[in-house]
Amino acid sequence: MYIEDTGIENIVADLSVLDELMHKNDLIRAGQWDYERVTYDKKYVIKEGTYYLRVFGYTTDGDVDTRDAIINLKKPVLGKHYYPHGVEYGEDEHFPESLVKDCVATLKAVNTALIPYNFKK
Repeated sequence: MYIEDTGIENIVADLSVLDELMHKNDLIRAGQWDYERVTYDKKYVIKEGTYYLRVFGYTTDGDVDTRDAIINLKKPVLGKHYYPHGVEYGEDEHFPESLVKDCVATLKAVNTALIPYNFKK
């Protein structure tokens, strides 16, 4: 499920700034990166299952490995984890309302924190 109207998909920022501000909002990059892409995850474990709020990004300028990159963030997505297959984002998934509200609040907080650092204004 894509999460609309958070402003995140329009952010272009330095990787080190993103890492710090995302971490403050419980979105962790950890090992989810390669030289041109990053994924920030916030994991939710609730009675209905395990869910991930994901914010994807890519660079056209720099190298994620050297931490010298400008990242373009994409539209955030919420998915449900199914063992052992992975995370599903499909329209047939059910997402509890309280979970969606928390995801939106997290993304709005990130957007607000990133406004001063956004290269694309």
